Amino acid sequence: MSNGLYTVPVPVNEPVKSYAPGSPERIAVKAMLAELRAIETDIPMYIGGKEIRSNDLVRLAPPHDHKHTLGHFHKSTKEHVKQAIDAALGAKPKWEQLPWEQRASIFLKAADLIAGPYRAKLNAATMLGQSKNAYQAEIDSACEIIDFLRFNVLYMTEIYKQQPPIPGTGFGVWNRVEQRPLEGFIYALTPFNFTAIAGNLPTSCAMMGNVVVWKPANTQVYAANVLMEIFIKAGIPDGVINLIYPSGTDAAEIIFSHPDFAGIHFTGSTEVFRNVWKTIGNNIHKYKSYPRIVGETGGKDFIVAHQSADVKVLATAISRGAFEFQGQKCSAASRAYIPNNIWEEVKQLIIADLKSFKIGPTEDLTNFINAVIDEKSFDKLASYIDAAKKDKNVEIIAGGNYDKSKGYFIEPTVIVVKDPYYITMCEELFGPVLTIYVYDADKFEDILKVVDSTSIYALTGSIIAQDRYAIELAINKLRNSAGNFYINDKPTGAVVGQQPFGGARGSGTNDKAGSMINLLRWVSPRTIRETFVPPTDYRYPFLQKD
Repeated sequence: MSNGLYTVPVPVNEPVKSYAPGSPERIAVKAMLAELRAIETDIPMYIGGKEIRSNDLVRLAPPHDHKHTLGHFHKSTKEHVKQAIDAALGAKPKWEQLPWEQRASIFLKAADLIAGPYRAKLNAATMLGQSKNAYQAEIDSACEIIDFLRFNVLYMTEIYKQQPPIPGTGFGVWNRVEQRPLEGFIYALTPFNFTAIAGNLPTSCAMMGNVVVWKPANTQVYAANVLMEIFIKAGIPDGVINLIYPSGTDAAEIIFSHPDFAGIHFTGSTEVFRNVWKTIGNNIHKYKSYPRIVGETGGKDFIVAHQSADVKVLATAISRGAFEFQGQKCSAASRAYIPNNIWEEVKQLIIADLKSFKIGPTEDLTNFINAVIDEKSFDKLASYIDAAKKDKNVEIIAGGNYDKSKGYFIEPTVIVVKDPYYITMCEELFGPVLTIYVYDADKFEDILKVVDSTSIYALTGSIIAQDRYAIELAINKLRNSAGNFYINDKPTGAVVGQQPFGGARGSGTNDKAGSMINLLRWVSPRTIRETFVPPTDYRYPFLQKD
């Protein structure tokens, strides 16, 4: 793609490697897993290009093997937060003046480093730190972050190309638009479940000329450290992205009171995001400008099947959509609505699938299901399962067991309820627990109303049907129920450049990561009008006498 004197390569999505037995990628990642497990990594903060350490060390362990120590990170204090802000603001003048193609080169290089020499290391770090199997890690910490970096460069150039039209008759004036970085610094607050999101939130802002203070979730620090190593290797200047590990409270106290706070790029829980928004609102008088607030939060994602659904398509959408990465995706299927005419057949297929799931540590690449992220998540999920076991109106048809003696393992669990508003149909669980409501096949339109009204969220959902009228009805009736909607597929797996991701209602601001829409949030346009031959007399023609 041409932009002025330069050409930007048009990206294609990074191919997903198979990790089949004997494949080079399988050999490489197994070797890297062994190498990383054999050492305890010391993880510093990165402030102003310097490695900073504190006296407060936090231990990191694989969720599937919590007695093993991967390493320690140096917890940040409020003073470190202040230092990170100062470093970011100090780097801002040179960074925002750097030509776009120089910034683009850094992030394109980072993508190539991940695609090549760092692929095994970043994937292995994600497998160990977040308990993702090899294939889930490949999709996330290789392909998706590579796609984010490459496609965002393309979107950046398209944004800069958008200019007002030149007048048709003569010139007279020249109107142009400058897309300026925001005035101040951006706070990137990133989640545990996707290394790609952890990398995209700070880099998408930085790419547009902004400077960033980045706080990852504690349970993602292990892979975040590898990302920072890659960004430094790619040539990110000192202070442009500053990686710190404070408590959320300490970070909020300093960042949201700072006059140069210009915006937050967030992925996490709805509760935290609402508190962030409230805090920013209460402090609005302190800021130089109105901060940009961009967030992708929770989901209670659905699969609704019509009586015409292909039962094998439906069962596969459930098995993959609900249980890949232990259901710890914002987009994971968490509730399903199945008509009674196909229920018995679908039920047997689901039970058979779950019986075949192999559960265990990520180092064994034949395991499909691994551990949930930490003990807090484990205990929460176990409590919901226990409550379901005691409820006479609820039936657990698969799973229902759990064990945290070695790792935080929750057996993939399917709950069938008589009440479509039962608690596990409504609340976000963020784990391998799916709740199913079986409805009268003749009341499809009624069940669509239930789907739309059950949850505060509106992130993803899917319709499984062969009847085209039913598909069209679902698309219309569920217009506001999901920001990413799927037809005859699971409600997960959005691909950068193909399905920009995000939802509304309680699921966030729907600014669509993986698209130009998101990058536009990190610039502030300035319109410039230049008049070539300006007037020299204030008098307009209408003032002249007849």
